[in-house]
Amino acid sequence: MEVLLDNLDLYGPGFLNTIKLFALSAVGSLVLGTALAMLRVSPVPVLRAAGTTYVTLFRNTPLTLLFFFFVFAYPLLELVQLSYFQAAVVALTLYTTAFVCEVVRSGINTVPVGQAEAARAVGLTFGQTLATIVLPQATRSVVPPMISTMIALLKNTTIAAGFSVVEAGAIQNYLSERGYSVLVGLLWVALGFVILVIPLTQVQRALERRWKVAR
Repeated sequence: MEVLLDNLDLYGPGFLNTIKLFALSAVGSLVLGTALAMLRVSPVPVLRAAGTTYVTLFRNTPLTLLFFFFVFAYPLLELVQLSYFQAAVVALTLYTTAFVCEVVRSGINTVPVGQAEAARAVGLTFGQTLATIVLPQATRSVVPPMISTMIALLKNTTIAAGFSVVEAGAIQNYLSERGYSVLVGLLWVALGFVILVIPLTQVQRALERRWKVAR
């Protein structure tokens, strides 16, 4: 407890920034991932190709490499300047978007094709069919893998510690400078992440129970 109580000035801001990184990246990746999934199932070949290219590129690019690009290479382009925190949010969002896309696309594929065909038969457009018929049903099947993707995103935020972003993953470095046990400090960090993951797991279980009854 001594390590924790003596360093609350590290743990508090560190985990607060971790939560901010996670929340902003989660919202961004969910919005972009869903839009990208719509491209991947689009009847327009060019849009499908664009969606496939994005997923292939970002799923196979190491997240650390994305951080390197936005922290070190992107400023050389002299476009919109990003702080280290903003660069971390962009890197995490773009990376996670590819995985969210695949989760949503797999959920869309679980909806019987006949329902989409019936929607088109009554005059609904592709966008209306997805929004009113397909996505509401797909949501039920994507909850478990989506929560797993969000948990992976939460843990991926620790990579930002290596790029001058003060968050939970950087606490060990400051503990070492202060002469405290890094091992004990990391155990508290691990416990903190367990506490952050528990609400996500509870949300998953609650939604699964609710929709299981609805079926």
